[in-house]
Amino acid sequence: MDKSITYSVDPTEDINDDGVVLDEKTGTVADRNAMARLGKEQLFKRNFGFVSIFGFALIIMSTWETILSTLAFGLGNGGPGGLIWTFIAAYIGFILISVSMAEMASMAPTSGGQYHWVSEFAPPSVQKLLSYFIGWFGILGYQIGTTIGAFVAGTMIQGVIILNNPDTYSPQRWHGTLIAMAITICVALFNIFLANHLPLVEGIILVLHIAGFVAILVPLWVMAPRTPSSEVWTSFTDANSWGSIGVACLVGMITNAGALVGGDAAAHMAEELKSASKILPRAMIWTIAVNGLLGFVMLVTFLYTLGNLDDDLASLTGYPVIQVFATATESNGGAVGLTTILIILNVCANLTTMAGSSRQLFSFARDKGVPFHRWVSRVPPGYDVPVNSIIVSAFCSCVFHCINIGSSIAFNIIMSIGTVALITSYMTSIGSITWRRIRGLPLLPSKFSLGRFGLGINVAALCFCAVVYVFSFFPPVPNPPPAAMNWACAVYGGVVLLAFTYYVIRARHVYVGPVAYVNKNA
Repeated sequence: MDKSITYSVDPTEDINDDGVVLDEKTGTVADRNAMARLGKEQLFKRNFGFVSIFGFALIIMSTWETILSTLAFGLGNGGPGGLIWTFIAAYIGFILISVSMAEMASMAPTSGGQYHWVSEFAPPSVQKLLSYFIGWFGILGYQIGTTIGAFVAGTMIQGVIILNNPDTYSPQRWHGTLIAMAITICVALFNIFLANHLPLVEGIILVLHIAGFVAILVPLWVMAPRTPSSEVWTSFTDANSWGSIGVACLVGMITNAGALVGGDAAAHMAEELKSASKILPRAMIWTIAVNGLLGFVMLVTFLYTLGNLDDDLASLTGYPVIQVFATATESNGGAVGLTTILIILNVCANLTTMAGSSRQLFSFARDKGVPFHRWVSRVPPGYDVPVNSIIVSAFCSCVFHCINIGSSIAFNIIMSIGTVALITSYMTSIGSITWRRIRGLPLLPSKFSLGRFGLGINVAALCFCAVVYVFSFFPPVPNPPPAAMNWACAVYGGVVLLAFTYYVIRARHVYVGPVAYVNKNA
């Protein structure tokens, strides 16, 4: 049985957690006590509630939208049957990951998320170094996510232009890149100057996420041609000649993993959420449950209405889904309308991902884990958001966008590292609390506990993480030429080298890990 570290709390905590807020800045008594224990100053307004944080996390994960944008890779590795059955496996795996992280989020509700949990739960001899590297991987994962959202929206806009002007428009990579950069800048400005409206916007986005799902699903059900069930559920392919259907399916599973990753998103807004220790785990669990269900329904629907796969993959728009829309509606106008829904939702995802990315960067800079940490973590007077972190996040995204102008292959290589970076942070943080459970060491009190099932759930989550981690580094085809390699391992190693270099030069002198600030008697 898990033991617990106890610390003093106000006797009215449970009452206040149910709705009585001290003020907009400090939240409930439990929020105040949590920040005191963490040794952190409350800098942001706690203006998020369950609906707004749920909308925030739901749209960052964007499972059904991501499925529609990235389906082609899985079709070549495993085929329709492989996509469906590995989605079910990935859904179960990410539920295990999400409930494991939800428990840690309830114990330590902080915007640091995984790197903070590693610092609190890892063995003392390695907690400083492990939490430092996980901080870098967390920043990398969300920075890539911030870039992808704007890039997909920008290139989809370009795809719509191509669809309507196939003979007069000559597409160039820099066209979509400039649109993506413009979206990034607009999103950054919103996060800086209109941040007080973010909770309201997240509620609206939640409605759009569900409404957009229905708006795309119904036309496909009613108008699109049908694929026989045997070709959807039991059709497995090894189009890239892996020599094994099982290996092909596991390689293709990365499509589904990329659509389900991001369950930690709500945790990075913990310091802006009322009753964080209670509401945060609920939001994290509901996010994976709802998004996974929507994603599965959309995946099955899309596979039933795919039409001619060769035509879809050869679409000049760059997105097979746009061609599927055009085929289903028999109208470019109908395809534009359905694609516009995806564009709007990708912009919304970019809006929320930048908020999460900047909070992750702010938190790590506050703990002195990045260069220029004092400037990056500064919250200017009159603002209730980490302005400088938002600026850095937007700048990095624009730099990444520019890579696409020179080489789309290089850009895709860099973007592929986002999933493996986050999986690394999940695996390390869950591994840390698993270690404590195995050793019988005390855990922090929480309003959401896995109880006696905790160890089994944590171990199962780790096993799934390990599978995704390994196959994230596989190339798209066996024995590819250098230009088609999955260079994620090189980028991954480069980030480790950069982080280690900064650690040796500077961070080892100033970074001590979040646990050093924790007040055990708060």
